[in-house]
Amino acid sequence: MPLFRMTEREERTPRKISVLIVDDHPLFREGLHQALSLERDINVVGQVEDGEKALRAARELQPDVVVLDISLPTMNGLQVARQLKVERAGTAVILLTGYHDTGQVLHAMRAGASAYCAKGVTPDSLVNIIRDVANGLFIVGDERMDERKLEHWIQTNIQAMSGPYIVDADEHFIPLSPREMEILEFVTHGLSNKEIAIKLRISQQTVKNHMTAILKKLNVEDRTQAAVTALRLGWVRMHDADTFS
Repeated sequence: MPLFRMTEREERTPRKISVLIVDDHPLFREGLHQALSLERDINVVGQVEDGEKALRAARELQPDVVVLDISLPTMNGLQVARQLKVERAGTAVILLTGYHDTGQVLHAMRAGASAYCAKGVTPDSLVNIIRDVANGLFIVGDERMDERKLEHWIQTNIQAMSGPYIVDADEHFIPLSPREMEILEFVTHGLSNKEIAIKLRISQQTVKNHMTAILKKLNVEDRTQAAVTALRLGWVRMHDADTFS
């Protein structure tokens, strides 16, 4: 016999979807928390303001769904989604963004996101998306897909893709490594290769090598274009400049 047996009432009661909210704007976090708390089948288990705290909270709270802003301090949403995919395959990630671009969407879904939607999404729509991803579906815009349809969508869009992403011979995205993202952040805030080398305690040649890889992966010609791309896609935040000085 099982050591623990649910009562008849508990068996009829559906399990709540646990949600972690990650956004650096307190008013947005609190507003979203209040909206989700109105739903009987959703339980907000926590809210944090940056990427590193998001990973720590996900490890501790083990939420079913993480609602994640793509533009965050310390680590951006894409980096967090990628790490969560490695660490917690059962956690669905919803990325919220103010910028919609096919390349960005593809990168996000390849990074491990279950949904990608505008930050202006209505509370009712977001609630439905949370329920869908908790049940294993993938959402891009108005499209609801299972894993097979998502893979087909990804491959179709890869073939038609152009912009700040390139694809390797196996048709997989080549994302920036954590070190490349770190260097790109310094570049965006105006640091020279020498200054970056000092900050990271690596050689200038190593910085140059990373910059060559960054330009190739983003399909841009110079560091200025790389910085513009990073800012436009929300990978780097200009108001964090003081942390780089």
